[in-house]
Amino acid sequence: MGLGMSRDDAGSFLGAYQEMEIVKKNPFASIDQTGVGQLMQIAVTKGRATRPDIKLGICGEHGGDPDSVKFCHRIGLNYVSCSPFRVPVARLAAAQAALEDNAPATKTNGQMKYTRSARKAIKSTRRLQYV
Repeated sequence: MGLGMSRDDAGSFLGAYQEMEIVKKNPFASIDQTGVGQLMQIAVTKGRATRPDIKLGICGEHGGDPDSVKFCHRIGLNYVSCSPFRVPVARLAAAQAALEDNAPATKTNGQMKYTRSARKAIKSTRRLQYV
């Protein structure tokens, strides 16, 4: 959902909006994938149609939210940027998103054996750079 509100003003009513489910999550911390996310997908599609090698990403609190990081991976963003204390969570979310794209592993003798494509996908999480 695209809303015209400032973070400063939202503090006085955002909690009530979440309780009434006007917004499901804090829009300043997690991307609304069905609203703003669709606009992001349009931007990625149109941008890459014009310039296939364009670097696209997001910055701010959204870059450290696991659901938002996975969404950014799905739509093909090149990087996310977040505060340093959120980087470990963002990296884990990026690795999980990469694994979800591939048949990740089989379990043998209690150990996970990752396929070559899954190992490659895990390494591709470097594609999501954390600045």
